[in-house]
Amino acid sequence: MKETMKRNILTFIAAGVIALGGFVIVQAQPGPGGAGRWHGHAFGLQGITKQLDLTSDQETKVQPIVDAAKPQLAAIHQEAMQKAKGVIDNSLSQIRPLLTADQQKKLDAIQKAHQDMMNAHKELHDAMQQ
Repeated sequence: MKETMKRNILTFIAAGVIALGGFVIVQAQPGPGGAGRWHGHAFGLQGITKQLDLTSDQETKVQPIVDAAKPQLAAIHQEAMQKAKGVIDNSLSQIRPLLTADQQKKLDAIQKAHQDMMNAHKELHDAMQQ
């Protein structure tokens, strides 16, 4: 009974790591104006300026500041996503040897399904940009 529970826990951890990886990768998908889903909001700066109900003159002065921050924030975000992917890959490489052959096959299937989902998401994103 303990072995089954151990397998279930390891499978749950692996699935969680993969799910986290999916979230990280989805957030890092490039789009217009920069990397990630935040691109349309200038990583939060645009939203703040809208909430402040700026005058036209203020918007004219603020927008270059927001635009200048976008590439800097995109670079920081991309670096963080790459680091997170490294941690996830490292964790999975440590988890994999602890799994049975059947669990490894299941992990492979989960990873493939995840990659297929990410590819489909990218295709959808690309199609919507055309």
